[in-house]
Amino acid sequence: MTGRGPRRLLAAHTALVYLFLYAPIAILVVFSFNAARQTAFWQGFTLDWYRRLLDDGLLLRAVRNSLEVAGITTAAAVVLGTPAALALARPAFRGKGATQALLYLPVIIPEVVLGAALVTFFGAVELRLSLATVVIAHVVFSVSYVALVVRARLAGLDPALEEAARDLGAGPFETFRRVTLPLALPGIVASALLVFTLSIDDYVITSFVAGVGATTLPLHIYSMLKVGVTPEVNAVSTLLLAVTIVLIVAAHRLLQKEL
Repeated sequence: MTGRGPRRLLAAHTALVYLFLYAPIAILVVFSFNAARQTAFWQGFTLDWYRRLLDDGLLLRAVRNSLEVAGITTAAAVVLGTPAALALARPAFRGKGATQALLYLPVIIPEVVLGAALVTFFGAVELRLSLATVVIAHVVFSVSYVALVVRARLAGLDPALEEAARDLGAGPFETFRRVTLPLALPGIVASALLVFTLSIDDYVITSFVAGVGATTLPLHIYSMLKVGVTPEVNAVSTLLLAVTIVLIVAAHRLLQKEL
């Protein structure tokens, strides 16, 4: 009996924490199917709010912008971040510590500071705010995630595999193509899914660097919230939540895949 009390208290505390974190999300999802225009009470089940999203031209344009930005950002971040991860996974070299510090900075710096710095930079180089500046901004903070995730994957690889390939006559490129790349591929794909999720969900930095006609989905959702929480807001937020969960789960499964 002595040990049951603390365990029950811990279980109750854990349940309250999860309730505090996820109850608002659950309510949002449930009320996205509410037939009532007002979100204060439940009137019945409906899918009308999801159907209406397909007729919202501004929303569809924002979705297209978000997908375009996220796709280009993911490709660029993987191309830039993967070589950085390969370099950091090798034995110590001159400047390795400084390189690691620079890669951590975009992750550590508050988004508000990074957004302000980027918009100041774009102004200094006289680059007009547009979807292009959104892509550049997203690549800036996404490269770090690719480098860190892929490097973590490479850290678990057995160096003897590459040595065996070289002993069998494979050159540096063949060793990379036939040994290193296939083993690192789950980490690369996982980092790509993570970057795509971060890019498509980002609001703070995007709000600084998006110009006219460069409205992304998070920016559009925020503009919808200015007139109050409506069923359409609940519906589009639920869809965005579902996409995010799927991508995060896929990335997690890839990272947990055994070598």
